[in-house]
Amino acid sequence: MEDSVIPFLEKTLQRIPSSSLKSILNEWGFLTAQQLQDLHFQQSKHILHNKVLAFCEENGMRIRHVIQLDMIYNCEYPNKRNWSVYQFSGQEDDALVLNMTEFSQKFKVNLKDLLRHVSIGMKKCEDDAVWIRVAWGDNFTKPNQFKPTYVVYQLQTPYVFISNLNVKHRPLLSQALVIATKHDEIKEIQLRGRCLKSLKDLVLRRYKQSFQTYQPKPLQERHCPERDQGIVHEHAKRLADLKEVATQTFGDGPLPKLETAVFKLETKFKDPENRILTNRPEPFRCAVKFSSPSFLESLKSLVTLGVASTPVSPLLSSIPQKARNHFVISERGPGVPSTPAP
Repeated sequence: MEDSVIPFLEKTLQRIPSSSLKSILNEWGFLTAQQLQDLHFQQSKHILHNKVLAFCEENGMRIRHVIQLDMIYNCEYPNKRNWSVYQFSGQEDDALVLNMTEFSQKFKVNLKDLLRHVSIGMKKCEDDAVWIRVAWGDNFTKPNQFKPTYVVYQLQTPYVFISNLNVKHRPLLSQALVIATKHDEIKEIQLRGRCLKSLKDLVLRRYKQSFQTYQPKPLQERHCPERDQGIVHEHAKRLADLKEVATQTFGDGPLPKLETAVFKLETKFKDPENRILTNRPEPFRCAVKFSSPSFLESLKSLVTLGVASTPVSPLLSSIPQKARNHFVISERGPGVPSTPAP
């Protein structure tokens, strides 16, 4: 067994929750049925891992086997990673009929032509998503299996989701993806998050969207003709109005899960009383970041409770429709920063 296999396997096993270890090892299929029966999953994680290591060494495990295990874990727990969304453009006529075999062959051949030492693993999931694991080396060093790049390509769509890609490897991965998918170019669309399913739902419009039939107006207090109904009744009416505004703005279904929304300001400073900043030729720059375990749901709740002012700013309410959560606000209006291909 190769020297680097044991530490790689140990780290992979440590990430797998005890509650999922049995099912993941079963799906892996590297251990025999008898070896799986000999494992007592109620034992401590340390003892259990040592037994798994011993069985793997006995079976002559190689790097490729651990890569398979790592991919199974990441497919099971995609939200442990940070994902960025990229979009292809300029597709060839037969791009939409691309199959898994053709894509896999083209991607591997092209990437290995560009880089001597690179490790590539592939796995197709049930939702027509191809999972790609790339461990990068160079012309002199072997691939680093501890810091791989993960790519999820949704077949028959122009979208790909990438995790842990550094600047050095962006051009290489970009070229391999563009050639394998039969497109002209690829660019980041400034949509990032940890919940892979929500990112897919946003770009593929697989969530219950809101369709406003009119421009929301600031709520006005209603006059209650029966004065003796009291404050409780007035409060209930206002909450009902707020809920209606929240529903019209964000829809009545569950919203995709985004953890952040970032707005970068690059405009001229305008204040007649502050001539020092106003007369500066360069734009005034600052950034505002909203963070929450589920930002869109939190914002909807704030509107419903009357904490957030209404109508909601289009900068916030349009996030689901635009499928973006990183913006640059300039003199020309809100937009997204130009970003090089991955």
